[in-house]
Amino acid sequence: MSRVRFVVVSVATVLTMAATASLGLWQLDRAAQKTALEASIRARADLPAWSNAELLAAPDRSAALYRPVRLQGRWLPQHNVFLENRQMDGRTGFFLVTPLRLSGSEQTVLVQRGWVPRDFNDRLRVPAVDTPAGEVRVQGRLAPPPGRLYQFGEAGTGPIRQNIELAAYRLETGLPLLELSVQQTGDDEGPLRRHWPLPATDVQKHHGYAFQWFALCTLVAGLYLWFQIIQPRRKSNRRNGPEDAR
Repeated sequence: MSRVRFVVVSVATVLTMAATASLGLWQLDRAAQKTALEASIRARADLPAWSNAELLAAPDRSAALYRPVRLQGRWLPQHNVFLENRQMDGRTGFFLVTPLRLSGSEQTVLVQRGWVPRDFNDRLRVPAVDTPAGEVRVQGRLAPPPGRLYQFGEAGTGPIRQNIELAAYRLETGLPLLELSVQQTGDDEGPLRRHWPLPATDVQKHHGYAFQWFALCTLVAGLYLWFQIIQPRRKSNRRNGPEDAR
């Protein structure tokens, strides 16, 4: 019976160590992937800025996210959206999103123009933000559509919203929107703050998870060594000790 128990415990230990070691290696691989992604994002951020024509002619715009752009066009402030519960510099307020119709084209791109504070005494009041008329130049960087926050029900159609559903917003406004957005950069403008961070890749999180899995693997090995090999031998030596002495 003890022999069967030893085999069962040994097999279970080997399987557990293999699983935890594999999970640790997987976390290290994820960390390496995200490190490469972070390097790629930073490399794109240092590339020359695209113009209207270069943006529209790009075959795969999603591969150019976080590349700088210098665009010309006209704001469409009648379609302004204030995304609520958005944070910047540790404060909660709105992200102001305005479509920009690109010059020389009917194509339109959503521009995240910056963060503005919210009036917590009147939560339905829209902040006053100046929107220049006529042709404007916008400096920024390509980004995914504004990030989604958890919401109950539909996104809604008012000027204050939790999220923008790009397909629904395209139908609502009738605008030919590109499948991305622009985060406007440059100096703060009036109440607008533009301290956009690059996306966090959480590399350290994966290193921490890898350490935990490898530590668990080491613990399992140590427990097996102690309870299945060292402790039985010590007990055997104690039993045999008096007989050897006689």
